[in-house]
Amino acid sequence: MSFSGFGTPFGGQSTTASKPAFGFGTTATASTATPFGFGTTSKTTAAAPSLFGGFGTTTGTATTASTGFGLGTTGVASTGLGGFGTGIGTGLSTGFGTTTTQLQQQQQQQQQQQLQQQQQQQGVGADLMSISSALLMPTIYGDERDAIIAKWNQLQAFWGTGKGYINQSSSVPFTPENPFCRFKTVGYSVKPTSKDEDGLVILHFKKKEEEIRSLQQQLVDSLFKILGSKATLSVCVESVKQLPDGKTEVVIYIQERAPTGLTRKIPASTAFSFFSQANTKMQLGNLGVVDMVPKLALSEAQVDTYLGTPPLGYDPRLWRQAKLDNPDPEKLVPVPMVGFHTLKSRLENQEQQTKQHQARLDMISQDLETLQHKQTTVQAKIAEYKRRHLELSHRVLGVMVRQETQRKAGVAIGMEEEQLRTRLEGIQAEVNAPTQMKGRLNEMMSQIRLHSHLPGGRGSEQHTIASEMQQEIRQHLKHQQEGLSHLIATIKSDLVDLKLIDQGLQETALQQR
Repeated sequence: MSFSGFGTPFGGQSTTASKPAFGFGTTATASTATPFGFGTTSKTTAAAPSLFGGFGTTTGTATTASTGFGLGTTGVASTGLGGFGTGIGTGLSTGFGTTTTQLQQQQQQQQQQQLQQQQQQQGVGADLMSISSALLMPTIYGDERDAIIAKWNQLQAFWGTGKGYINQSSSVPFTPENPFCRFKTVGYSVKPTSKDEDGLVILHFKKKEEEIRSLQQQLVDSLFKILGSKATLSVCVESVKQLPDGKTEVVIYIQERAPTGLTRKIPASTAFSFFSQANTKMQLGNLGVVDMVPKLALSEAQVDTYLGTPPLGYDPRLWRQAKLDNPDPEKLVPVPMVGFHTLKSRLENQEQQTKQHQARLDMISQDLETLQHKQTTVQAKIAEYKRRHLELSHRVLGVMVRQETQRKAGVAIGMEEEQLRTRLEGIQAEVNAPTQMKGRLNEMMSQIRLHSHLPGGRGSEQHTIASEMQQEIRQHLKHQQEGLSHLIATIKSDLVDLKLIDQGLQETALQQR
């Protein structure tokens, strides 16, 4: 199954359409493109910008060389911004592709975000007022039915679903984020440890792991085309991992190669910002990407800000208790879990991770079995080599004896040989002495023959039982004896009853006569 096609790739203006390899759709050929970095540009008009070094469209004529990625000074009349977006003004480069115009825009964006947060807080306050009105004093009928409606609204708010009516003309929806929802808890997730310099970006595909792995090279080629097919860029896949619901997580990073041969990774925040652009995001969506996020570690300030503000709809006491219950604050961070969907998703992720751990354990088990088999084979070879070594030693000794015998033939016995013969005769006499080794061996052989002719019961081995085992045997026999005594007593009682029954039957028979 191939990935869906692309539109016009970023980094150039479409002039002619050509069909790329692997069936990824048609791509546009750039008429003029500024290199990604570490290169020079000269007199370009309405040219495509340098990737990651300024994604705006330039409209002037460059008078000096551009070093790409904002690592050098730009020439006069350079109107492209050093960040992402379209160049809208003229400014001097402040390093790393950031201009003074960009700084002003960033300040404006921060002000807008603060304003949005204030408006959101005001909206949350207004929603809380509406929810409280629906739960405590709805005024729909003006009689006791409003109390029933209030209880129904409270039940819906606790469940986090439905709609609560305040009066005849207004209502408020109940979502799991409302502060009265009972299906909330707090879990813990591991803090990411990757740095911005690592350049890792996580892409979630709506495809299975096997499909991603089979088309991994095509995926890399497609991402390379999205980056503008720059010769200085390369896309590398860090890892591929299966996720629940048929999704797959792919971690990538982008490398830039300089003419000098040096390479460096594009920062994760920079790559993520580029992938987040509308045109690029649409092309990634055609590939099957459903979500993406930079793999970055949180700074201490970000962690403090996150922990200092309870999530929307959470009681500050619950959030404070979750921070206190954190089993490892250095590695873990509390995360809100709202509703059954979140719990199910977390459970599925846990099951998926468990399966991966089990698969890894199975691989380790197979490796251990292979190593054990190899170890057994090696031990058998070692034993065989020892046997052969001993055999060869005996053969060498025999050869040496024959050689020494032939060499000493006709030669008188020397002093050393005489001493050696004396020692050997002494050892032989000691071995053959009645009370020494030979006598003991003969006695042991006699005992072995005697035991071999005895009956099995007398010649059988005698075993000793440990004191604990003897106590258990005694206890077991005692219980058996008590059971037998109780059974005997029951039988005697039954016999007495049978005699009484028999006597009663005989008396009844006599009376009937």
